[in-house]
Amino acid sequence: MLLVVGVCALVLCAALSLALGSRSILLSTVVDALTGAAHGGDADVVTGLRVPRTLIGLAVGAALGVAGAVAQGVTRNPLASPVTLGINAGASLAVVAAIYALDLSRPAEYVWFAFAGAAVAAVAAYTMSRRGGDLDPVRLALGGTVLTVVLTSWASALMLASHRTLDEARFWLAGSIAGRHLDTLTPVLPFLVLGLIAAFAISPALNALALGDETAQSLGVPVARIRLVGGLAVVLLAGSAVAVSGPVAFIGLAAPHLVRTLLGNDHRWLLPGCLIAGPLLLLAADVLGRLVVQPSEIEVGIVTAFLGAPLLAVLARKVAK
Repeated sequence: MLLVVGVCALVLCAALSLALGSRSILLSTVVDALTGAAHGGDADVVTGLRVPRTLIGLAVGAALGVAGAVAQGVTRNPLASPVTLGINAGASLAVVAAIYALDLSRPAEYVWFAFAGAAVAAVAAYTMSRRGGDLDPVRLALGGTVLTVVLTSWASALMLASHRTLDEARFWLAGSIAGRHLDTLTPVLPFLVLGLIAAFAISPALNALALGDETAQSLGVPVARIRLVGGLAVVLLAGSAVAVSGPVAFIGLAAPHLVRTLLGNDHRWLLPGCLIAGPLLLLAADVLGRLVVQPSEIEVGIVTAFLGAPLLAVLARKVAK
């Protein structure tokens, strides 16, 4: 029942994303534009700008929400997300380095570098968190934070070294779905779908993993293989999202906790819930960013960072207890 309510809320939020902005449009006009009954003016704004923006928001939000849930599941760390594990920062550094060295200019060209950076950062965070052969959730959170700071500073240094790189990367690094076209999403869509399939395939095993490695192994769960598949899913999902929108913070952290509060800890329900909650939170933040400083806009990555920082502080305090 709650999933049905979530789907209805997501549909409403998507409708608001199509209707609201610097130029507000009646919902009846939005419907006419989508059905082809209206042309020109407002209809062009809906079909040419807001439909691609909304579809990209749905895809990016779903990827980040599920990636956060899987990251928390495989690490047994409630603070784990593509941001806190340094995965977003790794993808961002790789993209900035590619812009600096290879003169790239289109998001569709960033995808392979985003995946590579995300994978290297994930391996680095996992390696730093090992203690005596076991995964230490506290070391993982600290290592991911340190990794994020280091990689972000390197990306900043590259941008300061080249005005062209700064001009190309600064808007993308803010995290935004504005001005993106569907040809930006198309190259990453197969990887995003593959990441979702991998995540849902291991959802029952994540429940066993939550009981601890030894208990999971006694239940016949191949812990190392599940962590490998889970890590691959997170890299594919986070890399896809970052390649399209840039690094959008805290969706991957907030969505799993919101869904866990409503649906419980069973990953067979948690992942579908995050598939809904992720895009719901991202589109809500994007709509808010369009409205608060009209006729200008605030990028969605800035809105989520502003709203998500207090959440991270609350969760960190809760975990510390």
